[in-house]
Amino acid sequence: MSTLLIALRNLVRNARRSLATLLGIAIGAVAVLLFGAYRTNIDYSMQTAYVRLGGHLQIQHKDYFLYGSGNPTAYGIADYGRIIAALQADPELAPHLVVVTPTLQFGGIAGNYAANVSRTVVGSGIVAAEQARLRVWNQYDLRSEIPPYKLAGAPRNAAILGVALARGLQLCAALNISDCPQPTQDGPGPQAAMPADIEALSAQESKLAAASPAPAAAAAADARIDLLASNPRGAPNVVSLQVIGAESQGFKEFDEVSVVLQLDQAQRLVFGAAPPKATSIVIQLRDTAMAGQVQALIDQRLAQWSGGQPLLVRDFRFLNPFYVQSINMFGTIFGFMFVLIGSIVMFTVSNTMNTTVVERTVEIGTLRAMGLRRAGIRRLFVAEGCALGVAGSVAGLLAALLCALVVNQLGLHWLPPGSATPVPLSLSLWGEWGLMLGTTGGLILMATLSAWWPAYRAARLDVVEALRHV
Repeated sequence: MSTLLIALRNLVRNARRSLATLLGIAIGAVAVLLFGAYRTNIDYSMQTAYVRLGGHLQIQHKDYFLYGSGNPTAYGIADYGRIIAALQADPELAPHLVVVTPTLQFGGIAGNYAANVSRTVVGSGIVAAEQARLRVWNQYDLRSEIPPYKLAGAPRNAAILGVALARGLQLCAALNISDCPQPTQDGPGPQAAMPADIEALSAQESKLAAASPAPAAAAAADARIDLLASNPRGAPNVVSLQVIGAESQGFKEFDEVSVVLQLDQAQRLVFGAAPPKATSIVIQLRDTAMAGQVQALIDQRLAQWSGGQPLLVRDFRFLNPFYVQSINMFGTIFGFMFVLIGSIVMFTVSNTMNTTVVERTVEIGTLRAMGLRRAGIRRLFVAEGCALGVAGSVAGLLAALLCALVVNQLGLHWLPPGSATPVPLSLSLWGEWGLMLGTTGGLILMATLSAWWPAYRAARLDVVEALRHV
């Protein structure tokens, strides 16, 4: 305790130099903590977006991830309702589950018969009410606006397109899409003709659509498309869909092909009168930290629930490698930044302590002449470096918390990687004990280590030469 008190008195005695060093450590701590908080917010924002879209886990055919994009329906899950019921009835799994819902992915061609245009698309059949529940997951209490899901409560033939797809199908006016410049053409050449399959089958589908009851609040009559797909045996089928809205999908490539429709309509299109299947069973959990444990439990039980089908469970990180790559990239940047700022802190403290040793050479000789051992001299200077590290790191932590609070109250927005809409910018610092303790502890350790070499030099000074120092 006496060594620490003497060290603190020496720091106060050289207040100007000590304050400059302390401010250097504090500024470094603020920079590291704020960037770490930004990185954490990116992690939470991207994770929330992916979990809302596709859940934490998905049960799929074992080959669907590798080969399903070419022929998704060939890797469907039969009798998926029994598997969902078993999941929800399991006493160990049920407390962790929020939503368990089937989805059907398939490829096809969408055509706007009125404009005589068509596009290759990727269809997603979903249970709209359960998809709406997926979208409200918010484990990290992010400030986000969640609009009502348009397909929830919509008629059976309703669909939502990606904004780029709606633009390509010339539905901008019908869907009130503002960002829709007209294409520039060299000449008045003819528009692309619709595929013959759609043109031949659309009349039959239109008769079926006319026989179905009209929705109470239908979209404009011209916001209608025909969707052509083939069943697992290769036979074509077509449905007429009423487009009720367009949503940006974040990635341009997916935005140009995305069609979302009701699951039963998608199954009728793909399987016809055959027993319907799903390509995935989406599972959303209450807590992301439980994903590994829940996945292991499902793996243990899946063989008895699958009815002989080769199924497995995929984690959302495996299904979304872009998320993992982005978080790893920001983690690498954070590590590089911490090492860089830590090196500056070590240099600053080491320079301060070396200057102190030179100025206090006579004092060191006097202490040694009075009987203080070399270990005592080392402890004294190391204690000064440690005290500088503690004071600077704690001051930096408090300043970072204040800065994060101010930024969070400004109402700023930004567009995360892969997100379709801007989200509130938040610095997730308070409550991130690992980040706060790791940063402050690391800077304190670096400051203490940087004081060791000057302390060692001070302890090795010859007593007589130190007393004669001018």
